[in-house]
Amino acid sequence: MARTRDSDLAPHELRVLVAVADAGGFSAAAEALGVTQSAVSHSVRGSERKIGAVLFDRGRAGAHPTPAGDRAVAHARRILRLLDVLTVEARGAARSDVPQGPLRIAAFRSAALQLLPSVLRRLRARHPGIEPQVRIVREVGRGTAGEVADGKADIAISTLGGPLPPGLVAGGLFEEPYALVHPTGHPAPRSLPLVDWAENCGSYSRDWWAAQDWIPKASIEAEDDGAVLSLVSAGQGMAIMPALSLAGAPDSVEIADLGPRRPTRRIGYVTGAELAGSAVVRAFVRELRATAPQNGSASPVAAGEALVGRLRPVDS
Repeated sequence: MARTRDSDLAPHELRVLVAVADAGGFSAAAEALGVTQSAVSHSVRGSERKIGAVLFDRGRAGAHPTPAGDRAVAHARRILRLLDVLTVEARGAARSDVPQGPLRIAAFRSAALQLLPSVLRRLRARHPGIEPQVRIVREVGRGTAGEVADGKADIAISTLGGPLPPGLVAGGLFEEPYALVHPTGHPAPRSLPLVDWAENCGSYSRDWWAAQDWIPKASIEAEDDGAVLSLVSAGQGMAIMPALSLAGAPDSVEIADLGPRRPTRRIGYVTGAELAGSAVVRAFVRELRATAPQNGSASPVAAGEALVGRLRPVDS
């Protein structure tokens, strides 16, 4: 496809690309935008000419982004979000206001349950003009960082350690240790079947996991850590779980330390490089750091141990 000399896309063209991707078709996108289908088709064709690539596969089932379209839509989301931030922060600076406007947050389940309530409470108390919007995302595949890369979130609470998608930056908060959880009073918990779930055993724990000859192949695989804890509580097996997932563990389970070489995972935040300096993201990061477990030590492992102690005592 020939590329035109002027390849700049206007904001309304970016909105059309996002609308088509979200709606899954030109007609639905036109309805969402309040314009005609021909206007949407014309806009998409114009964007494709400017970029020099086909952005959507058209068919009876609708319109779905091509690989080039996925990339274009992700950038479109992030650019449109920057335009929103530009307007809000420029107005705020003119009026000497505090940070305000929407803040889109992605978090995996245990972080959303154990960290976000305190963070959001502090954020709202200090900055009532900020409007948090939270998405709970499974930490598999591209996980919460993928939400930021795709322009669907401004910042994510994420597990760190792997390579970041281009254009993203990260900051560490604490190291979260893993522990063995088993039915209370069981005389030989390591002999029990393993209960596991898809988000467990990432790159941060895989080497340790492979070196443990006492860990069997999972006999039960659950959808999330809450289901794992419930199954262990019911006597269906043992599990190896990170500290955040063990908050509020019932008395029907015991938590055992895995020793000094136990696996850990690093918890932090991920945001876009272009949004890292925005007032709403900086305000959220400040409250996130203030709420994350701290014990005065520079060691992130020690900070994780403090978290375990705060959530539930660890039995040897």
